[in-house]
Amino acid sequence: MSIPSKSSINPSSNPPFSSNFTPKFSLRLCPLPHYSKPTSQFHLKIQSLHPQDAQTPKKTLNLISILESLPKWADEIQEKGMRKKRVLYNHEKWAEHRSSLRHVRHLMTSFSSRVILSLIPPVIFFTSVAVIVSVYNTAVALNWLPECFPLLRASSLPYQLTAPALALLLVFRTEASYSRLEEGKQAWVKVISGTSDFAGKVIAGVDDLCDHNEVIKRSLLQYIMAFPISLKCHLLYDSDVRKDLQSVLEADDLAIVLSSNHRPHCIIQLITQSLQLLKLEETKRTVLESKVTCLHDGIGVCDQIMGMPIPLSYTRLTSRFLVLWHLTLPIILWDDCHWIVVPATFISAASLFCIEEVGVLIEEPFPMLALDELCKVVCSNIQEAITAQKTIRAHVAAKRRIRHHDHSINGRPAPNGSKT
Repeated sequence: MSIPSKSSINPSSNPPFSSNFTPKFSLRLCPLPHYSKPTSQFHLKIQSLHPQDAQTPKKTLNLISILESLPKWADEIQEKGMRKKRVLYNHEKWAEHRSSLRHVRHLMTSFSSRVILSLIPPVIFFTSVAVIVSVYNTAVALNWLPECFPLLRASSLPYQLTAPALALLLVFRTEASYSRLEEGKQAWVKVISGTSDFAGKVIAGVDDLCDHNEVIKRSLLQYIMAFPISLKCHLLYDSDVRKDLQSVLEADDLAIVLSSNHRPHCIIQLITQSLQLLKLEETKRTVLESKVTCLHDGIGVCDQIMGMPIPLSYTRLTSRFLVLWHLTLPIILWDDCHWIVVPATFISAASLFCIEEVGVLIEEPFPMLALDELCKVVCSNIQEAITAQKTIRAHVAAKRRIRHHDHSINGRPAPNGSKT
């Protein structure tokens, strides 16, 4: 192998330099604008960044949806409990109600209570605020934060002065709600008793020997039985009016009632028109028409309770007072309790908000009453009276005849064993 001479590798010689080095230099510099590898790498990086940008708001939306789902879940449980049918108490129910083990039973069923479950969002929120305040004050006390950050604490004197005001607000709020519950209960007592009395007057006072009166009387009794059912469906949310009334009214009457906007008023109009068609003495007709007034009064009271809540300013004031109280409670208790403010805030929020929640629930009284059971009882009693009417009338007539034959000629009862 021959070694080239110095002259062949001399850098000053132009031909070797131009023929060997220049193409390499041009090969590295000229294709750079058209070099695809860095561009493809940069493009791939952009594509890999797009899913991350798309995932970032997705995670935010998921967090928001989680925060929104908890109150929605609590509201669904509360509304489901409002639609739960109540039952009338009997001797067994009352014995269970006053049992000495009721406290244990109530404690064991706490996690199924709709009142307690509906309080999970506010209690968790205020307990979280207490945890944040405790962590912050601990960090400031341990000098983990700059000195410009103050320790969150305050005097408990304002709380001692305002505690009676909060107690009075809660007591008056609950008392006003309970008075509405009592008013709704009394209104329904009058409706049920008035309906039973009205049906009894029709059964006893309307002679069904006439074919005309027999048809109208049967329809009139159906309308009377349908009135409390229609009023119940008018007051309770998400009630199936057709299902409740189809076993009481005939198809043509049911169609008229369902087409009306205010179904209890429609049934009262049917009752009034039926009374006008009966062949009765005016005195009996007047007595029966006076019973319709009781039904009108029941509608008026129930509509007033349903449409007019406790003044909203009072409800809002109680709610705002409770919120501000528990937001500042960890700051007030920090000097005395330190980290004990977390369970203290939890217990305070669970107790006071529970009292306020009960007041809000019974403010709408009709879901708290056993209206379905009351309607079934009054319909059953009327049907039983209709069925027993002929038997009781025949029995009383037979006793009257026997009583008439048991008297002597001079009007005095005959002695035992003697014949008149």
